[in-house]
Amino acid sequence: MKKVILNPKRDYSVVHHHPWVFSGAIRAVEGDPAPGETVAVESARGERLGWGSWSPASQIRVRMLSFDSDHEPDDAYVEGLVAASVARRAAFWVDGVTNAFRLVNAESDGLPGVVADYYAGTVVVQLATAGAERWKDVIVAALMKYVPDCTCVYNRSDVDARAREGLEPATGLLAGAEPPELVEVKEGPVSFLVDVRKGHKTGFYLDQRDARAAVAAYAPTAEMLNCFSYTGGFGLMACASGAASVTHVDASAEALALARKNTERIHFCGTKCEFVEADVFKQLRLYRDQGRTFDLIVLDPPKFADTKAGLMRATRGYKDINLLAMKLLRPGGVLATFSCSGAMTTDLFDKVCAEAAFDAKRDFQVLARTRQGADHPVSLTFPEGLYLKGLILRSF
Repeated sequence: MKKVILNPKRDYSVVHHHPWVFSGAIRAVEGDPAPGETVAVESARGERLGWGSWSPASQIRVRMLSFDSDHEPDDAYVEGLVAASVARRAAFWVDGVTNAFRLVNAESDGLPGVVADYYAGTVVVQLATAGAERWKDVIVAALMKYVPDCTCVYNRSDVDARAREGLEPATGLLAGAEPPELVEVKEGPVSFLVDVRKGHKTGFYLDQRDARAAVAAYAPTAEMLNCFSYTGGFGLMACASGAASVTHVDASAEALALARKNTERIHFCGTKCEFVEADVFKQLRLYRDQGRTFDLIVLDPPKFADTKAGLMRATRGYKDINLLAMKLLRPGGVLATFSCSGAMTTDLFDKVCAEAAFDAKRDFQVLARTRQGADHPVSLTFPEGLYLKGLILRSF
């Protein structure tokens, strides 16, 4: 049996079911485990604390799969984790709101490094860790078995995190039939075309579903600026709610082309739509210089900081972009601003936005706070799983 022995007084987090064991917590490794192989985790006193996947290239050397000291995880155990995670999403198949949602949310569903998203029968996976790669065949077979009407499992393991695990990017069909070039999914009153092969993340920002609905409530008759618009999510929901106009701004011509296609497929009630290919920071400065203003602004940027090392630079970026947007907002207007950087805490994000408001010489009320939806749950023992945070603010 291969095992990891922790340093004295470094077992507190594992005892309390946190799934990460960092390199500095480890005193010894016995048995020369291969990347992704299952190891027993023991305290310095020789107490077995559970089992995890070994990752020698990462600072997180072990990701816990089980805190059961007696039974080593096997194929049946991992299959059961997938089945249970899918079963917890049962309500999404019957509520009629959407047919696109997360099935497996990594550590918070007991499967570190494993993400699986459902798009109207197409399942897209990201396997970000050595352990997730080790269990790939079991995970894929379980998804095909337990996901209702699953037609295929497609691999989008092209995330940066794999490099930190010593893994190469991997994409392509894993099981079933090839997915269509664009998958059509429903969300509330609108539908979207999703590129599961080349789109951001697994194709769409499923984690912002609740926020899109919340922002749409402020859209009737509004002139809206949708920044980092990607394929138009926030803007299409605003159109469906009766926005007077929506200006989408994104640096990606491909994303804007799909946003335009999404918009043209649906007949809204006279909403004027504009699609601007530009760096958002530069475009906001241009609008400032032109004296242009808006009733509703959405800031949904990509991740500015992946780790704590990049947090200072990210903080400056978040402040700059919020400051620019606040200056473009009309009195009584609404700003919806978000951060998906895991290293950016909710308290720090609040502080950054407050400092931006001070420099903009504007006052704001907090109308709502948002986070990822219920299909992206956060384990109580893994607060790092709460990566997405948002504020809906009103100028007054």
